[in-house]
Parts: sequence; C-alpha cells; structure tokens
Amino acid sequence: MQAPGHGSGQARRSGSGRAVFIDRDGTLIDEVGYLDRVERVAMYPWSIDAVRLLNRAGLAVIMVSNQSGVARGFFTEAVVDDVHRHIASLLAEGGARVDAYYYCPHHPDGKVAAYTHRCECRKPGRGLVDRAVAQFGVDPTRSFVVGDRWVDVELAARVGAHGVLVRTGYGLTEETRPRPDLTAGAIVDNLIAAAAWILRHVQ
Repeated sequence: MQAPGHGSGQARRSGSGRAVFIDRDGTLIDEVGYLDRVERVAMYPWSIDAVRLLNRAGLAVIMVSNQSGVARGFFTEAVVDDVHRHIASLLAEGGARVDAYYYCPHHPDGKVAAYTHRCECRKPGRGLVDRAVAQFGVDPTRSFVVGDRWVDVELAARVGAHGVLVRTGYGLTEETRPRPDLTAGAIVDNLIAAAAWILRHVQ
C-alpha cells in the first residue's frame, strides 16, 4: 500500500509546476454510483477534448478521487486499477492523457478493516495533492481543482488552488446547496467549460 492515497502516475516535472486536479466520477466520467466494473465506465463526450486541451497547454492532469467502495467492500483496489487503465486507453485513443491517477480507498465507516480509518487522503483532505507535490514538483498555488462536489472546492481552498465546480454528476444539486464558507473560482457546465476557464486564467 502506498500512502497517502493509492494509484499510479507518469507525470513529468515541468518548469511551471502547474497542474489540474480532476475528480473522476461525475466530472471526467458519468456518475453511476459505486463503479464496480469496467463495463460501466461512460466517458462524457467532451472529456477527451478537455483533457487534450490541458495537455497541450503544458499542464499536468492528475486525477484525485474518493473510492470508498473499497472500504465498504463493494469492489477491490484491483477493480479501481482496471477502471483507470480503461480510462487511460480511452483517452489515448483521442490523443489525451491523465498523467497520474490517485485515489483514496478509505472510509471510517467501512467494512474492510484494512481500509476503515480516517485519513488525510480522502477529499477534502489534502493528502493526494501533497503526493503530487512530493512526486512531481506541483505548485498547488498555481494549480486548479475541478469536481462536481463542494469537497473538491474545499480541497482547492485547503491547498491554495483555484476551485472549479462542474454541473455534471452531482454538480447541479451541489450548486443549489451553496456553502457559506466556500466560493468556487467558477461554476461551469462541464469539464470542457472548466478547461476553457482554466486556460483563460493560467498565469
């Protein structure tokens, strides 16, 4: 087991240190509940184009995802890895890539003892971002977090990044339930709109 968080990465260090941390379910791919097999992966039609735009801009694209289904016994880490390999192949077909796949398999209310505890890698904890900082020299203050939940915006706030809430997945519902302690840098329809906003605000 790797800590904090689990996953794999191929990101390259860049002079800018800028990254876009993208949530998985409801942001990059369709929200289908606990994703327990590869056959249920449904990429949004704009996701490949969005990721490719970020790639071409020289931004590291890093997935950060809570996968409490592991702790709850719904699926194993091997399933999560299979899903990520499948996503990587779909992106590659369109000339796009996610540079690193990080996820948190823990949950304090889980049923699998090895994963049933509180951790810093479960969003909005900053452990997954800190891992990218350590491994790839990412500068969170020059980076972005994109997701369909307020926990993604909170993660951005905790690490000093810019938070973008998308209306896909749970985003529309989240937008109707604003948090007084959080302000997103932008609330946009989907990942391609988020990518466009990010490219306008890259410094």
